[in-house]
Amino acid sequence: MSGASTRDGLLVGMLRRIGAVAVFFGALLAQCAPALLRPRLIVHQVYNAGARSLIIIMLCGVFVGMVLGLQGFDLLQRFGSEDALGVAAALGLLKELGPVVTALLFAGRAGTALTSEIGLMRATDQLTAMQMMAVDPMQRIIAPRFLGGVIAMPLLVAIFNVVGLFGAQLVGVQLMGVDPGAFWSQMQGAVELNDVQEGFIKSLVFGTACSLVAVYEGYHSEPTAAGVGLATTRTVVTSSVLTLLLDYILTAAFL
Repeated sequence: MSGASTRDGLLVGMLRRIGAVAVFFGALLAQCAPALLRPRLIVHQVYNAGARSLIIIMLCGVFVGMVLGLQGFDLLQRFGSEDALGVAAALGLLKELGPVVTALLFAGRAGTALTSEIGLMRATDQLTAMQMMAVDPMQRIIAPRFLGGVIAMPLLVAIFNVVGLFGAQLVGVQLMGVDPGAFWSQMQGAVELNDVQEGFIKSLVFGTACSLVAVYEGYHSEPTAAGVGLATTRTVVTSSVLTLLLDYILTAAFL
């Protein structure tokens, strides 16, 4: 009986948490339109979430592209299709690696920053003070940060893909001797608009999910140092698992 009651308690707790996130998301969407009237706040948050993540995104993009070039060349060489390395690298980055890896990096860098910032506002009663002054924290603080993350994610994914293709070309053409004309021409002939759209939709969905988790955890964190740290940890774990789950669902839907 104790085991069954424990499972029921966990299930109820999970359902309550999902419901709380859904209610929070609905309230957040209602404040997104008024937040758009303050474009300077959104641009500032795009800078915080996007521009400040460029270094890690570009570094990881280069190395992921280089590894993809090595592994792809080794695999294609067994079938005598080394010239198709550009196609394999482009499709792998555009449809899968670009959105997923960027979302994981975004959760680890920008997501934790959002959670800790909002959590510290909660711990120092800044959000309560704003409510006492008739300023809605959802509109002034939460919505701009959420929109900034959603807008920044597709831009980061595009940069990751471009840098990753450069890394794959560097290894495949410069080191492995793949013909550069075949590398680029086959890529241009094989990659279609639907492949680019799939990666773009994934980046929007991942950006929405990661930004929502970050602002939710920060807004509902315990007003203590330990509470803020726990909320930051939950942001990384939840965002990572949710990204991989949504990636499977979206990939299955597109296929």
